[in-house]
Amino acid sequence: MLRRPFRTFLTLAALATAIGSVMALVGVADGFADSFRGVYESHHVDLVVSRQGSADRLSSSLTDDFPERIAKVDGVARSAGVLLETLSIEDEQIYGIPAMGLRTDGWLFEDYDLTPPPKSEAGDAKEADTVYLGQNLADRMEAKVGDEILLFDESFRVGGMFQSGSIWENGAMILPLAALQRLTGREGQLTYINVVIDESIRNDGIDSVVAGIEAIDPKLLALPTDDFVDTDRRMQMAGSMAWMTSAIALLVGAIGTLNTMMTSVLERTGEIGVLRAIGWPTRRVALIVVLESVILALVATLIGGIGAAILLSALSSTESAAGVLQPSIAWSVWVRGAMIGLGIGVVGALLPAYRATRLHPTEALRHQG
Repeated sequence: MLRRPFRTFLTLAALATAIGSVMALVGVADGFADSFRGVYESHHVDLVVSRQGSADRLSSSLTDDFPERIAKVDGVARSAGVLLETLSIEDEQIYGIPAMGLRTDGWLFEDYDLTPPPKSEAGDAKEADTVYLGQNLADRMEAKVGDEILLFDESFRVGGMFQSGSIWENGAMILPLAALQRLTGREGQLTYINVVIDESIRNDGIDSVVAGIEAIDPKLLALPTDDFVDTDRRMQMAGSMAWMTSAIALLVGAIGTLNTMMTSVLERTGEIGVLRAIGWPTRRVALIVVLESVILALVATLIGGIGAAILLSALSSTESAAGVLQPSIAWSVWVRGAMIGLGIGVVGALLPAYRATRLHPTEALRHQG
């Protein structure tokens, strides 16, 4: 590798780009899923109830009387309905903002440590004109409590900011459920229902709670939070697209490694003949070729991973990606990147190693002279 530094550099660059692309794309897909999973984990949600048969669970539709009925099921500690929509603040040129509609008198709203809307003289909550912003969204807008923002040409007052354990939520906004239903023309509807199971229920009792919830109405589908996120069509599509796009880069990287190692074996035919002539077994000769290829691939994995981490960190700090992308690559992605690099190193060395072991000492020595 050191004898031909320029060729080694080019091979490392190509392979690092391929593996770095895989880690970046998979990191984005996994980070998005982890960020969305954090929405439920930060509120200790055990089950998510959506509409049975919905192609896209984040766009499912349930009537808003279900949370109260689900709360009466044995084993359910509490439940809360959520209407999820995507809104834009055109005056600020901020588009695609996740908006969550919640009841401001429920436990889920209190979990954000927010102050409910003030009461009017008649005692009614002035919910219709109040909005709450995630900290990342508020920073992006440079908004303060009391500021006015327009949603669908309607004026809303910023009632507060919240900090969540989920990056996705920190880039979102919360509106009173009735207000978001009215704005989006979805009166009486919810997207999904968060359910917290009683602490006395053990793992083997969760199935009975799920059965009790689904017995309320055949339209209900209750899933553990991990299953709800992992089986969501958007999450699956993001992961599939990441791997499909990465396959092209991996193929290019594997071909580059194969070309480098094959050329290396051809250039060192005479040296291999000397080693065979002094008694080196074919296994040892093949091991040299494989080790060189694996070292090359692992170094490229390290370089590509660092590049991918820098790229994700830069992307996550941009306005369009803030609150959506994780700023770092998870260890699981690093492990997968190392396994991919190791696999490319081994596969790329198989044919060159086979050729090296098939060289006859006397024929190989001709190249030495």
